Amino acid sequence: MQHAFRQVLLFGWQQARCCAFAVALVGGVAVSALLPELPVARYDLLLGYGVLLTVLARRVGWDTARDTAVIAACHLIGLLFELVKVQLGSWSYPEDAVTKCAGVPLYGGFLYSAVGSYVCRAWRLMSLQLTGYRPRVMVPLAAAVYVNFFSHHWLPDARWVLAALMLLATIGTSVGYSVGQRRYRMPLALGFTLIGFFLWVAENVATYVGAWSYPNQLHGWQPVSLMKIAAWSLLISVTFVMVAGRRRAAEGTSSPPQQPAFVSPAPSSASCSLPAHPQTVLPRARAGGRRLPPA
Repeated sequence: MQHAFRQVLLFGWQQARCCAFAVALVGGVAVSALLPELPVARYDLLLGYGVLLTVLARRVGWDTARDTAVIAACHLIGLLFELVKVQLGSWSYPEDAVTKCAGVPLYGGFLYSAVGSYVCRAWRLMSLQLTGYRPRVMVPLAAAVYVNFFSHHWLPDARWVLAALMLLATIGTSVGYSVGQRRYRMPLALGFTLIGFFLWVAENVATYVGAWSYPNQLHGWQPVSLMKIAAWSLLISVTFVMVAGRRRAAEGTSSPPQQPAFVSPAPSSASCSLPAHPQTVLPRARAGGRRLPPA
């Protein structure tokens, strides 16, 4: 029991380290809501804070150069997501700002960058290893999940069909991870669900401190719908396949092809010389019952 308790504490500490960028970002949003009225809009301040936080995370080693590239891609994908959803009235950013485009402050993409940072740091700090992962199935499925979050405003909502397909696609896929000196494993679908739950918790905190507001929160904060857990559990697959693809590409380029210890060259008709190699041993021939020395 004591060992299990220590492992739980260590796992919690590792998760806290993985969430460093997200905690710092949401903490900055919370502090900005307490500031007195300033000549600079709060959303503009948060954009500068997000950029500074990204640079700091790179300098102190929270994120590697490859991680930063993935996080930047998450930021751009998140901004596109925000632009469409805000225009459709799914949520809003009620405050004014200079760095606001089509109702979306540019800092809004950092909320998705925080998710990308979490996945990247978890991959490194917990030594994640995938078993049975099928990128040829997961990549188009994650793309379909992303498109469905837009298209369901005009077409039938396919999220539950996509959820069922995601479960089928991840059957036999597991994630290995380290907690201290021990290795554990969990199904990938369970990992998506747990991340979706904690993102729902973070979303409640973020809306409470005024990061954005849903329509039912404009006249007073209310908890975010539980249905968002399912939405986040699906949406995390987009970030996951991006990070997994980047990791696979990095491993492919960093590992040179394995060469056999010794490959004998093909004999040449123009030369009768034998290849010289320290491990090459020529067989001894027999002539008239006498063993001849090697040539």
